Amino acid sequence: MVTPTHASPKPANAKLEAMLKGPIFITLLSLAWPNLVMMLAQSSTGFIEAWFLSKLGIDALAGAALVLPILMLMQSMSQGAMGGGISSAVARALGAGQPAQANSLALHALVLNTLLGIVCATLLIVFSTPLFELMGAKDASLVAALAYANIAFPGLVLMWIMNALASVIRGSGNMFTPGIVISGGAVLLIPISPLLIFGWGPFPALGIAGAGWALVLYYASGTAVLLWYVLSGRNLARLEKGPLSWPPMRNILAVGGLATLNPLLTNGLIASTTAVVGAYLGTAALAGYGTAARLEYLIFPVAFGIGAPLVAMVASNLGANQPERALRIALTGGAMSFVVAEIIGLAAAIWPYHWMQLFGDDPHMIESGVSYLRVVGPFFGFFGMGFTLYFAAQGARKLAWPLASGVLRLIIAVLGGWAILHITGSLSWFFAASALAMTLYGGVILVTTNPRIWFRR
Repeated sequence: MVTPTHASPKPANAKLEAMLKGPIFITLLSLAWPNLVMMLAQSSTGFIEAWFLSKLGIDALAGAALVLPILMLMQSMSQGAMGGGISSAVARALGAGQPAQANSLALHALVLNTLLGIVCATLLIVFSTPLFELMGAKDASLVAALAYANIAFPGLVLMWIMNALASVIRGSGNMFTPGIVISGGAVLLIPISPLLIFGWGPFPALGIAGAGWALVLYYASGTAVLLWYVLSGRNLARLEKGPLSWPPMRNILAVGGLATLNPLLTNGLIASTTAVVGAYLGTAALAGYGTAARLEYLIFPVAFGIGAPLVAMVASNLGANQPERALRIALTGGAMSFVVAEIIGLAAAIWPYHWMQLFGDDPHMIESGVSYLRVVGPFFGFFGMGFTLYFAAQGARKLAWPLASGVLRLIIAVLGGWAILHITGSLSWFFAASALAMTLYGGVILVTTNPRIWFRR
């Protein structure tokens, strides 16, 4: 166990003092709700967009199902992984009473995420066609996926920049500002998306490409507002001109770079299982599974809503030499996430037809999605808990076990599921492998969130 070697620095403001000294549950809840509202707003736009696209036909729905895991991968990498590295570094600097270092980290975070956004967008644009074909797209579904991706993928650079700025702000303990800005943009996305998809008045009907343009407008507006906020000096970690150097980059990448493996594993799992379903059972089953899996993406906002404050709270407490409190914070957040995610999963398992019938009446599409929700839904709590504790591990800089758990989940769900589907042809048993993988993922991370691993010298 680590023991304090010096007195904790005096907190810079009320938010930092609450993270270091306030009641854990109340403080975490007060910091989590803006993020939770923000992420629920973002996820809701995805569901609403799917409902609009379902009016264009099953091929458009299947095309969107192919693009969604990639967009969520970029979102998770820029917001959850690199964003967690940014927030962790900023929070540690502020917790240790080093505001100048926090300012330098803000600049380096913006530069780093911008470069990563350019690289990722370029690669996806160049390799989009073979990627979608590998995921099972063909004919009309491939055309729809490309129409969407050709607009949305270039806009990913703005997504990376927006999430870098939001993460700098969250690292100071301010969850409200990025929450309200991103939530407001998500609310505006709801009328803009159908306007550009179906057209109205002077606006032409762009079809599925309209959904891509709506996303680009959303990223641009969020980036502009958050950039203004950080430049204005209102944030504890300020964006100022200064020299670029390797140590602040390394500070961020020590957590964020390694953490990018987790969203690669998580979204790669969904993309791979989508490809397996499409290859064995066709477009209707692919559309059904992809639509049902959107509910699994609803666990991401729960995990991130609670997890983003965990990064800042755990990191700032470790920076202030309060390791026992940091561990209690992590376990409290994991329990909160389990309860919320399990409620969502049980509701989906009990009323699966209510969800699937919102997006069409094709019997094969509906049955595929219903089967997934009934089998996997009851285990959503383990996924939510594990993913939230992964954020806490970012704050503690202890990512080995969460990443190993992600690898284990991928192996069981994809390779094990493929073998089961190949042998039995049963979609229900294929989904049972996913449920087992989800349970082990959360269980292993929970067991390894303990003092012997976190505070080992």
